[in-house]
Formats: sequence, structure tokens, C-alpha cells
Amino acid sequence: MRDWHQTYHDEGLVVIGVHTPEFAYEKKLENVKDAIARLDVPYPVTLDNDFKVWRSFRNRYWPTFYLIDKQGRIRYVHIGEGHYDRTEQAIRGLLAESG
Repeated sequence: MRDWHQTYHDEGLVVIGVHTPEFAYEKKLENVKDAIARLDVPYPVTLDNDFKVWRSFRNRYWPTFYLIDKQGRIRYVHIGEGHYDRTEQAIRGLLAESG
């Protein structure tokens, strides 16, 4: 996600991380802040301790990637790791659509 943010941010891609904790220590804001700093995450990350975002997307898996267009429609979903080339193709396609 860092690479996509750096590569496509100037073209209009907005990356927002949603951290929905799997374990108790991941719910602590300070632990999340420390991880964001340690991993040098350059985009905003929200902490979803109550699983509100998770449930609103009817998510069931870590990680899940969603690409949402300018109208707020989910246009692409990828569950799990891998197939990053497909996700990047989808990013490029949506950016091309939006001009």
C-alpha cells in the first residue's frame, strides 16, 4: 500500500488504512501509533476497535483491500495477500476513468 500511495497519490489515489484489531494489544492507540511510526506508514490509518467499519463493509478477512471510486462505489475487492499486480491494474483503471 505504501508503494501505491507513493506512486499514485499525485494522480488522485487516496489510501486510508483501517486497522481492525485481531488481538487485544492491537486495540491500544499507543501501540498502533508506534507501529505506524516504526513501519513509516505515510497515509492515514483509522483505528476500528468497535468493528464499525469492518461490519459496514461486511468484511470477514484480514487483509481485505477495497478500491472505491469518486462516487463512493466499491469497484474492486481483494481478500488476502498476493495478486498485487491485479490490484495495481484496478488502481490504474480507476485513475484513468477519473481523468
